Amino acid sequence: MRVGRKGVEGTFTPVELLLAAAAGCAVVTAETLITRRVDGDVVARADDVRPAGAHEFDVVPVTLDYDISQLDDEQRAALETAIRRAIDQLCTVTRTLKNAPTTPLSLPD
Repeated sequence: MRVGRKGVEGTFTPVELLLAAAAGCAVVTAETLITRRVDGDVVARADDVRPAGAHEFDVVPVTLDYDISQLDDEQRAALETAIRRAIDQLCTVTRTLKNAPTTPLSLPD
């Protein structure tokens, strides 16, 4: 995997990797809960919602998309509660983003 600046063909930017990690962690954490209850694919997305020129995130919105048409209101609510609880407790990436860890930088002596 190549990491590069925005617009460099064949590379992912660090921001794209961060967004992919947030969405990927959420979907991996929730997928089994979802596929036990509904048919079809689960799609995850995390959007870059920074204002133009901003160099940090205020929020990293993650969206999971799946078909809930076969569930009644009670089943939908139970599934949503289970998904939110699992991600809050188990998703390393989104938990880390919420806790805003320090990121010390080491450079050669």
